[in-house]
Amino acid sequence: MAYGRTHLKIVLAWAACIGISVGATVLFAATSNPSATEDAEIAKSLAAMLRAGRTVISQNQDRINDPNVGNKGLDGRTVLQQAVKLYQEATGVDPVSIDPKSPLGKLIRAQMDSIVEVIESHQQTINRQGVGFKGFIPAVFARLVNEAFSRRAGSIAAMKVTAPPQLIRNRRAQPDEWETEVIRDKLSSPGWPKDQSYAAITVNNGRPAYRTAVPEYYGRSCLACHGSPKGEIDITGYPKDGAKEGDLGGVISITLFH
Repeated sequence: MAYGRTHLKIVLAWAACIGISVGATVLFAATSNPSATEDAEIAKSLAAMLRAGRTVISQNQDRINDPNVGNKGLDGRTVLQQAVKLYQEATGVDPVSIDPKSPLGKLIRAQMDSIVEVIESHQQTINRQGVGFKGFIPAVFARLVNEAFSRRAGSIAAMKVTAPPQLIRNRRAQPDEWETEVIRDKLSSPGWPKDQSYAAITVNNGRPAYRTAVPEYYGRSCLACHGSPKGEIDITGYPKDGAKEGDLGGVISITLFH
């Protein structure tokens, strides 16, 4: 694939402008559509919707785990409505208003459909009486939604929530080589600005891709499972990590294929 010097300068300037890393693979992604600016917006929106859905599960965790109540009133449509409201509050955009033919419109709808699918397929668990802790926690919900989303948009996009290797509890969440390097060299660096994502044009599974790693930090509610004392078994059956509020606890990894 040949490029003139003028084109190369444009590519490098364009990449520097939006704050992404430029490596040997940047030229492969330079002619793709949507542009990297659109990719960045898509990644930001997908992360916002995932966080919104996960927050709904967190806010309703006591209801889900109430052994005395059967129907919790948390069907797929209800959860999605609540997630859409939180998404709008965070982004100022109604996801339903996004052009369904646009790349973002297609992917955000695939994500919303995935939220509904996961909630509907777990109604028996959510509504089970006589059982307290159901194991249907925000982290599990996010993993299931990402898996459903990746099935729907596998040729276009993929998502997962990963974390520093020492914090991984599910082998399916293990970071790949790119994610591991980003977590180690960027997001875990003492000088890395909190809440700042990292993006790069690279190759994933042999395909040009725009990849984004969105850092997530432990909040107070997370410490019930991930806090102290380190090694104590938490409610999910895993040893606590000894983490503190504000520590890097996870990473939303988004891949947009070109």
